[in-house]
Amino acid sequence: MGGSQSTQETDFEYAKAWRDTPWGEKGHLEKTLKDFGLCDPNIKHARILVVGEIGAGKSSFINSVNSVFQGRITNEALVNKTTDTSRTFTKLYKTYYIRNGQSLMPFVLTDTMGIESENLHGIHQEDIVKAMEGCIKERYKFNPESPITPQDNSYRSNPSLQDQTYCLVFVIAADKISMAADDNIYKKVKHIKSKADELEIPQVMILTRPDEACPLVKQNIRKVYTSKKIKEKLEECSAHTGISVSHIFPVKCYHEEIDTQDDMDVLILRAFKHIVHMANDALRLKCNEKENSE
Repeated sequence: MGGSQSTQETDFEYAKAWRDTPWGEKGHLEKTLKDFGLCDPNIKHARILVVGEIGAGKSSFINSVNSVFQGRITNEALVNKTTDTSRTFTKLYKTYYIRNGQSLMPFVLTDTMGIESENLHGIHQEDIVKAMEGCIKERYKFNPESPITPQDNSYRSNPSLQDQTYCLVFVIAADKISMAADDNIYKKVKHIKSKADELEIPQVMILTRPDEACPLVKQNIRKVYTSKKIKEKLEECSAHTGISVSHIFPVKCYHEEIDTQDDMDVLILRAFKHIVHMANDALRLKCNEKENSE
């Protein structure tokens, strides 16, 4: 009986984790982020733009990040609770501040309308580009049929450094990753990524629902980095989008839980630490460019 179990684990699980994870070090990760300071003290926060396919968990990721720092489950970014995920739930461009107790942390997460496979549905790709440039004002209502224009009241013609995006976060559900290389979602992601590259904005991918993609992870979240299935999912995402595997993070977002859990928090904090450092590096480059041009 023990032998068959061992064989089964070998078939689906690596003997050694393929990515080191600081399990048990939640406190250290959390303190590092709470003490984090931006490279320019004149910038109140670095903007992190969150985009992704409908139903992948963009808003849940934003809520999960806030939940970690609040030490309780939060739901500031409204999440679709129905079983119908055929159309995007988020309609507005909205910014969420991350709190450290009563004070605000120096980074914000901005939610967007979901990306849909069909044209004329979901967020228009050019709206994501304008959001990255800082041209879209708070609470702009996205129009899938046409992108924002300078004539729109919600268009910002002269975005400041604080309005601009310093890290683009793609959110994709691990259990819905398609092998179809010509999938329209991947085409849109590649187009958005190419525009981010032109703007010198780094990109990170959050792979949600790893527990739904792999039974091992569903049983034990610590199996996420020994799971062969999850590693395959990361490699598929990288191949289809061009985002490096080292910038892809499987994260289980808070959904049904009523209390925060240390192991889930570690995955969220590890990913967010990576995002924040990349955003700060991009901000430093922008500040240097501005200083040299003056």
